[in-house]
Amino acid sequence: MTEDAQNVPDEVERGLEATLFAADEPLSVEQIAAHLGDLEKPVIRDALQALQAHYANRGVQLVERGKRWHFETAADMAHLLRREKEQVRRLSRAATEVLAIIAYHEPVSRAEIESIRGVQTSTGTLDVLMEAGWIKLAGRREVPGRPVIYATTPEFLDHFGLESRRDLPGMDELKATGLLDPVDDAFEEAMGGSDDEAAAEETESQDCEAVEEDAPDTPEMDAEEGTQG
Repeated sequence: MTEDAQNVPDEVERGLEATLFAADEPLSVEQIAAHLGDLEKPVIRDALQALQAHYANRGVQLVERGKRWHFETAADMAHLLRREKEQVRRLSRAATEVLAIIAYHEPVSRAEIESIRGVQTSTGTLDVLMEAGWIKLAGRREVPGRPVIYATTPEFLDHFGLESRRDLPGMDELKATGLLDPVDDAFEEAMGGSDDEAAAEETESQDCEAVEEDAPDTPEMDAEEGTQG
């Protein structure tokens, strides 16, 4: 192997490093390959892995989110860059539910979202999520009416620290964190309460019938019957 051949991997890594540092947004392997003179994708992927390992313990790290690569601050260094005043964006309960449905079932239409939620979804809720950059229009469903369908974005994965949708927490994980407990408890309480109330009403009804059957007619009851007759 010649000296030039030995230096090729280093040059590719340096090119990747410069490209990603200068990029305004995360880049896919295809975009990087095109920028570096249409290098073969396996070469790009190998160089990305090597560069990622190089930055593994640095203040900035090379990460992949939604099949796009970019540099970001190491998680344990975030406190050094945190601003004194932060703008907190809070989602409404409706927006949170819609975002979760899209993330777990994408691509989905508005009608499908409403079917899962059991209530209508306002256009404003979807607009809020689109303005946040977390969902996008993903085309149209090939059914009568061709409704618009929605999907999550790479920005959604980046914000929640996910490499792909496969990293979304499962039901067991959500329950372990306590996120589903209030819902589950409320549901079970409602269902259990309904059963208990129904059983209590049935028992009370049976008791009343038994009392009416066993109790002798009183003068007041005879008078009432006589009036009706």
